[in-house]
Amino acid sequence: MTTVELTRFRVDPAREPDLLAARPAMLADFRADRTGFLDARLVQLPGNEWLDIVTWETSEAFAASRAKGANRPGIAAFFATIAELISSEEGTSTDA
Repeated sequence: MTTVELTRFRVDPAREPDLLAARPAMLADFRADRTGFLDARLVQLPGNEWLDIVTWETSEAFAASRAKGANRPGIAAFFATIAELISSEEGTSTDA
């Protein structure tokens, strides 16, 4: 089983191109700096909302990542495009 991070946020429509442009560098920074990072999928929802689905090897890896925050330029640039954090949840995947 893996840990799944579900983060829902709102982006101003004028910043959507910036969000998408910042995504590759954010993922590269996660791969380089976040032990236990497995994958991330970004889903566009209605109403200028987005859902980031991130998988981690363990809950501890997710907690360690959260503690680091936006410590690298690519991560900071991606986070800077977010106008409002709606929710952030942690779950466990039961998929084999």
